[in-house]
Amino acid sequence: MIIVDTALAKRAEEKRPIKVAMIGAGFQARGILLQVAQSVPGVQIVGIAARNVDQGLFAYSQAGLEATTAESENDINDAIRDGKFVVTPNAIALAQADDIECVLEVTGSTDYAARVILATIEAGKHALHMNAEVDGTVGPILKVKADKAGVIYSFSDGDQPGVEANLLRVVKAMGVKPVLAGNIKGLHDPYRNPTTQAGFAKQYKQKPAMVASFADGTKVAFEQALVANAFDMRVAKRGMIGPDFSGGDPYAPKVPLEECLDVYKPYLGPDKPALVEYVVGAAPPAGVFVLGWQEDPIQQHYYNYYKLGKGPLYVFYDPYHLCHMQVPISIGRVVLFNDAVISPDGAPKVGVVAIAKKDLSEGDTIIDMGGYEVYGETENQTTINEENLLPIGIAMDCKLKRAVAKDQAITFDDVELPEGRIIDALYQEQIAYFSN
Repeated sequence: MIIVDTALAKRAEEKRPIKVAMIGAGFQARGILLQVAQSVPGVQIVGIAARNVDQGLFAYSQAGLEATTAESENDINDAIRDGKFVVTPNAIALAQADDIECVLEVTGSTDYAARVILATIEAGKHALHMNAEVDGTVGPILKVKADKAGVIYSFSDGDQPGVEANLLRVVKAMGVKPVLAGNIKGLHDPYRNPTTQAGFAKQYKQKPAMVASFADGTKVAFEQALVANAFDMRVAKRGMIGPDFSGGDPYAPKVPLEECLDVYKPYLGPDKPALVEYVVGAAPPAGVFVLGWQEDPIQQHYYNYYKLGKGPLYVFYDPYHLCHMQVPISIGRVVLFNDAVISPDGAPKVGVVAIAKKDLSEGDTIIDMGGYEVYGETENQTTINEENLLPIGIAMDCKLKRAVAKDQAITFDDVELPEGRIIDALYQEQIAYFSN
């Protein structure tokens, strides 16, 4: 953080701000633009791609900036070159615009996002994103393509995977072996849907299905899959262990994190696979944590002196994640230091599979992540491949070819895929690439 903000200040002094194209104009995107405009010298979000252009214009207006609209590649380039902020429905042209150094994808889509990120990489631009859904589905093959193009492909700081990655790097740098990376949640109910979450969504001006994907476990599944794929971790079982100390009440008093960890201990050790996990109802309620292993008796003496206990298992945590407020520093890390916040490292280790949220019938179509049809659960990639399980990032708009019972995992054989999607092609390419 400190070295990055100094470097960004230098870019501001030189009047050479990092020019960023942002894909999306929703809740998080608007917050990022506001944060950059108010508090981050050295970065400019010079263009927004939004399928609803009015939303992009509103985002700039909310940040106190005036923007113009453009659609063609030439008009977008001219506007940016003239120092204007531009809103366009043409995401590919914006991502590939001449003066853009970094593209920030913030849509939460899968096929659309994959197309834009692929175009970004092909244009030789750094691809930064807040899209756990696309990364947890085809992130490993996108990382391969970015490496070949000589650009960075990275998830951002601020959301839990980025915060966990920062903490994991700190723990490893201290000589402690991470054996578990965890995510703290306030609610987990796999049967939540847009109807149950409508009131909360309205209160915070978000989409009901997106909010439902947070509550039904799909989002935490993706977040932890990203961490697993970056740090060579696994899940102890499908869906993770996920102890719940809330009693089903998200507003119940939180249990100190240190009192929530016994359930994990049988699975942990220096010679066992490191795990990704989550806990519900723990404090700090918006944080992440890492369990680390240190057997050296002299170091254990120091850790005990520092009030971390006698070991060999130690708890480290970050008490918050502040998504849009922490994203801009990621731009500096990626562009100025070629430092990915978190990105896949080789073959996928963990994926997120589609589980029937209710009894599904032949002919049903899966509409939304966080919708009425499916929820997502983590599974080790070897099992996904062996059982031909359907990733939830691919499941949207698929039609059921036969009935699937509630809480049953859906397979590729159960569905008919839409035609012409890049997400499907990338997933098959990913499977083939890493099977060689």
